[in-house]
Amino acid sequence: MFWLWIAGLLVVDQVTKYLVVSSLELGQSYPLIDGVFRLTYVQNDGAAFSILQGQRWFFVVITLIALVMMVFVRYKYYKKDKWMTLALAVLAAGALGNLIDRFLYGYVVDFFDFYLINFAVFNVADCCIVVSLVFITIMVIKKPSKDKNLNA
Repeated sequence: MFWLWIAGLLVVDQVTKYLVVSSLELGQSYPLIDGVFRLTYVQNDGAAFSILQGQRWFFVVITLIALVMMVFVRYKYYKKDKWMTLALAVLAAGALGNLIDRFLYGYVVDFFDFYLINFAVFNVADCCIVVSLVFITIMVIKKPSKDKNLNA
């Protein structure tokens, strides 16, 4: 299931990016909910909120290291944990989705634009990354300690 989730989400990410690139001009917006939400085609060669712009190979290397770590952690520590497996697969799919863009174009295609709150423009891969990290954080915080006397 780990690899199936990655493949499925990766397809959704890449197809949505293709549809945006083939339907909108760079910088063009299409309103979905007037004054609230629109599709806006932008190219981001940085990270979240366009920080570290122009650092393509830094992001490629960091992403590759993170992907290797995700697969290692999944198989070493969470092989039988279906929820952590799912969360790591979603995280890996998001990382791979943006990594493909960086390899192919040198930038990431972003298009979800919450105009109402003037938030950063993002994509499906970004959603995968954020949702999975929130879920992983909750699971780690709620996981009971194996050593009950650790805090004694």
